[in-house]
Amino acid sequence: MRFVYFTHSMASCWNHGNAHFLRGVLRALCARGHDVHAWEPAAAWSAQNLARDHGPAALDLWRSAYPELRSGRYREEAEVEAALDGADVVIAHEWNEPWVIATLSRARRLGGRFTLLFHDTHHRAVSDPAAMQAYELDGFDGILAFGEALAQVYRRWGWGRRVFTWHEAADTTLFRPPAREAARSGLVWIGNWGDGERSAELEEFLLRPAGQAGLPLDIHGVRYPDDAVATLARHGARYHGWLPNIRAPDVFARYLATVHVPRRFYVELLPGIPTIRVFEALACGIPLVTAPWRDEEGLFRPGEDYLVARDGAEMARHLAALRDDPALRAAMAARGLATIQARHSCAHRAEELLGIVAALKGVQMSGVHA
Repeated sequence: MRFVYFTHSMASCWNHGNAHFLRGVLRALCARGHDVHAWEPAAAWSAQNLARDHGPAALDLWRSAYPELRSGRYREEAEVEAALDGADVVIAHEWNEPWVIATLSRARRLGGRFTLLFHDTHHRAVSDPAAMQAYELDGFDGILAFGEALAQVYRRWGWGRRVFTWHEAADTTLFRPPAREAARSGLVWIGNWGDGERSAELEEFLLRPAGQAGLPLDIHGVRYPDDAVATLARHGARYHGWLPNIRAPDVFARYLATVHVPRRFYVELLPGIPTIRVFEALACGIPLVTAPWRDEEGLFRPGEDYLVARDGAEMARHLAALRDDPALRAAMAARGLATIQARHSCAHRAEELLGIVAALKGVQMSGVHA
């Protein structure tokens, strides 16, 4: 089949986590013999920020890890329409501009012979529902929601059986343990500061516990305002700025452990949805400790695949235990990796997508729409 995916950016992972998953799942589809092509706007803000901070060459770094993938750029409606030629499945991410969604929706309504899916991997359905409901989705065949809590929102909006929970996952062709273990030390956190959605939580569950456990802390990410950088420095953390996602496995391989601090929306309004960094960290075989997070869908084995800290004091205790116990680190790394390999690789998600497409075709043939 020919898959066409409209993303915000394939080239840039600057504050754009969807690029992580997109590259991996399109690679997995390629490996199964499918023809895949991604399209992104010529002026994507993520790409513009990356080029501004690190130069235009940074936009080509991803190609060294994904040489088999193709990505084109569009500027106007006619180019979006042309990209649909011969497509069997078209997927549009929710970071697309409304006019792109409207163009795709109209093309499908006017007889487009492809399955059209809307892929939502954000919290705007609950944090800004009016903006999401303004999208012109009447021509879409189905919704791909990256967690069951989000899928339920779309069901309440009338999508019924045409909503599918499609979790993110790790690209295990890239995210994997190092071929040869070397000395590890300290704690690493890879993540963006981002709009104050977890600034207090980062102090409670990352910055203070790292100091209490006596673990040097390195932080990678973007959108850290001056006051945030000052906060990191006050806690003795070393801030390194943007990290190309393709280099994250090499970084994880140098540290004893990492931490998951979910954004507030994924704790309070969309519970049970982990960030993609959980999948990627476990795939790399690094022990993980998470701030309070309810795995309501049973994706993992809390307490086995990773440790859960109910408060900052417990986080400090967990980090100290990992610091002092090589056997604990090895056991956690092995269990987390096994869960990823069994259930949460991009190869698994590619197979799930093929099943979703087949199910939707069956719904369309039966004339059932909800």
